[in-house]
Amino acid sequence: MLSILKRIATTGIVSEPLPTLADLKAEADDLQARIFAVLGRALTIRQVDAGSCNGCELEIHALNNPYYNLEGAGIRFVASPRHADLLLVTGPVSKHMEIALQRTYDATPEPKRVVAVGDCGCDGGIFGASYASCGRVANVIPVDVTVPGCPPAPVEILRGILRAVTLPR
Repeated sequence: MLSILKRIATTGIVSEPLPTLADLKAEADDLQARIFAVLGRALTIRQVDAGSCNGCELEIHALNNPYYNLEGAGIRFVASPRHADLLLVTGPVSKHMEIALQRTYDATPEPKRVVAVGDCGCDGGIFGASYASCGRVANVIPVDVTVPGCPPAPVEILRGILRAVTLPR
């Protein structure tokens, strides 16, 4: 127990520093301008859990908290793929989700982008391909951007979304 307390005392606080209000405002304005320049309107995202452990979903939900404030930057999540510009897919694609993911992709209007989030979505992660799993998202639908990590930090997911939006089509 003493060694754990000593490690805590020597390590200190291990979190990211809070950004200043001016930095947040500048980033939000820049983000909104980039999205509007590419799309001409707000970016809408349909998130699909294709069989993940929900670790990536927790990080995606963090994007909607006041710290990251995606809605304030002109990015919002929608319930229907017919209203989406981008699919955000997590997890290795289970055999039971293969057809549903393909139908979701087909229902998303062009020009659509796909971002595979997490190690499982990028390369199958610890699950890989098996009798119950198709493996990575790219084995089922075309993927534009991958965001590795188990789970990736919210800021990395946001960077992946921005990379997908700014890709030429």
